[in-house]
Amino acid sequence: MQVSGKVFVVTGAGNGIGREVTRQLLARGARVVALDLRGESLEEMAQLAGAPAEALSLHAVDVSDAAAVDAVMAEAMARFGAIDGLLNVAGIIQPFVKLVDLDVAAMHKVMDVNFWGVVHTTKALLPQLLARPEACIVNVSSMGGFTPVPGQAVYGASKAAVKLLTEALYAECRGSKVAVTVVYPGGVGTDIATNSGVMVAGGGHQPAQEAGAFPTTSAAEAGRIIVEAVEKGPYRVLIGKDAAMLDRLSRLSPRRATELIAKKMAALLG
Repeated sequence: MQVSGKVFVVTGAGNGIGREVTRQLLARGARVVALDLRGESLEEMAQLAGAPAEALSLHAVDVSDAAAVDAVMAEAMARFGAIDGLLNVAGIIQPFVKLVDLDVAAMHKVMDVNFWGVVHTTKALLPQLLARPEACIVNVSSMGGFTPVPGQAVYGASKAAVKLLTEALYAECRGSKVAVTVVYPGGVGTDIATNSGVMVAGGGHQPAQEAGAFPTTSAAEAGRIIVEAVEKGPYRVLIGKDAAMLDRLSRLSPRRATELIAKKMAALLG
């Protein structure tokens, strides 16, 4: 679909990949409804983007709160008249511990943001998107959604849920004007650990990255690939050589892929 002149909702717009997606959509002439939990991150992103006020609407909102999401979407519709695309980028990781040691409250938090946040935004916008001449939904999963990462079991489960939800949504939207795409980033240079409130020995951002398993993709490059997916409407997108390699290996030999990642992550779990 054409990006210029269209209106897009982007979650997680204040940081990392979401920030880059927002900046690059604006640079291509789009208008953006930017959602993030932290208002200060949105303000910083707006300054970096340098977009005119009429092109960017900032909303500090918790996407796990369905009522709050509905209110923001109604406000955005009132301001812009229509929404042409939804990009669910917001996500958090869990503490780096085995499932046996993971607090149930932490499990709920990860599922609430990563899965239910996608459900809430999609439910709020899908009827309107289906009525547009052309529209898109782009949901960011993770390579952890198809290859299990020890110490990130619930994070991976949340991203696997996003994968299946998006694929089913694709099937349900066949024959409509809504292009549905699922994105699988590998290790990307972001502050997801910090933004998730997760302390990692030695620093780092993504599960595979912290173990030194693979080289990372820059947030800017990941943003470019996602915006390109908006324009082209593919079924699925892989970001990074690590995601591409593990995608192939998990299809050919799921057990081998699982054992490979387990060995790479062993140092983090002790």
